[in-house]
Amino acid sequence: MVLPKALVPVGDVPILEILVRQLRRDGFGDLVLSVGHLAELIEAYFHGGKAHELGVTVAFVREGAPMGTAGCLGLVPGLDADFLVLNADVLTTLDFGRFFEHHRAHGALLTIAACERRERLDWGVLETSRDGRLEAWVEKPERAAWISMGVYACAPGVRAYLADGERLDMPDLAARLLAAGRPVEVYRSDAYWLDLGHPGDYARAAEDFEARRPEFLGETPR
Repeated sequence: MVLPKALVPVGDVPILEILVRQLRRDGFGDLVLSVGHLAELIEAYFHGGKAHELGVTVAFVREGAPMGTAGCLGLVPGLDADFLVLNADVLTTLDFGRFFEHHRAHGALLTIAACERRERLDWGVLETSRDGRLEAWVEKPERAAWISMGVYACAPGVRAYLADGERLDMPDLAARLLAAGRPVEVYRSDAYWLDLGHPGDYARAAEDFEARRPEFLGETPR
């Protein structure tokens, strides 16, 4: 059976349900899911009392064509107060409540949750002067970078930077805000994070979830 990414199980729990449980734990109970391909499977999952069981209300908006993480916000009615936006294929221990408080305290139109990634290059790196003279040869250096976790907090004002029916991803929205001189905040976190759309991370995510299940779901260890 083909499943949308949001319903792919991590251990015995779909990744979307893990996120919903975390959001409810951190004080977010009114959820809107923007759905497209295989939307009926996601909608069916929450029918029959599942949303009530999880303690949330769930509404849906349908994308006729892929709108991007930012573009789909134009389909959501209301949004007259600050709100969270999440990709539905990340496994994380981020405290969404603390992240949201940081966003509101700093008055940004957009706040991006970020985690640090370190990678060791497989090659020697040559550092040169402008005229091409070697200044240093660093063998297989480790490089660090802060990357987006696919978790965002937005003020209602971001909608002024969206066009009706426009496909727009979050990097494009951030660039648009920066070009307009509007504030964009980065929230640096040391929380666990994996992108389940990244090749090779799914098996690791399942293993980590089983080892740290109470931490991910807020359950009391047996």
